Amino acid sequence: MSHLAENILSAARTMPEGGLLSPKEFLHLGSRAAVDKTLSRLAQEGQLMRVSRGAYVAPYQGRFGVRPPSTQSVVQAIEASGGETVVANGAAEANALGLTTQVPTREVFFTSGPSRKLQLGNRCIELKHGNRWQLLLGKRPSGMAIRALYWLGPEAAPAAIKLLRTKLSEPEWEAVRSARAMLPSWLAKAVSEGMANG
Repeated sequence: MSHLAENILSAARTMPEGGLLSPKEFLHLGSRAAVDKTLSRLAQEGQLMRVSRGAYVAPYQGRFGVRPPSTQSVVQAIEASGGETVVANGAAEANALGLTTQVPTREVFFTSGPSRKLQLGNRCIELKHGNRWQLLLGKRPSGMAIRALYWLGPEAAPAAIKLLRTKLSEPEWEAVRSARAMLPSWLAKAVSEGMANG
C-alpha cells in the first residue's frame, strides 16, 4: 500500500462515524491527480465509500460487521465541515411529530448549501437547497412544526396545528408565531388562526 493510501486510511480511522474526507485535505501529500486516484482506488477496494463528488467516508465497523455510516452522522459531518444548515423535510418532520403515520420512503433534507445526492451503500440521500423559511429555526421543534405543516398542506394544517398546540412548549409556539412574516401566506394565515382559536 502506498504511503499516500496509508495516510488517507489513517485519517479516516481517526474520524467519527460519517466523517467526510475531501481530496483537498491530502494535497500536502501528493498532486491532486494522485490523491484523486488513491481515493478512487480505496473506494473500489471497499476501504472507503464515495458519497458524492469529492467526498468520501469510511465504512462503519460495528458489532454486526461493516456497514455504511448512518445518514444522521453524515448529515452532521456536512454541517460541521461545510457550515451548512441541514434539516429533515416536511414528511419526515410530520412523522417525527406524530402528525402522520406515513413513513417517508426517500431520505430528503433541506440544506443551505447546494442541492446534491449522496450515496451511502444502497441508500440515496437527497439534499435540496431550501428556502430561507424552510431552514428557519433549524432542528428546534418549532422549525420541525413549520416544515411539517407546509408538507401537510392547507387542508390538513388546521387540525395539525390543534395537535401541535398540545405537543409544543410555549416558547416553541412563540417561535412559530414570531416566524409568520417569513412563511408562505397560507401557512402564516393558518398559524394566526390556530393561535386565535387556541
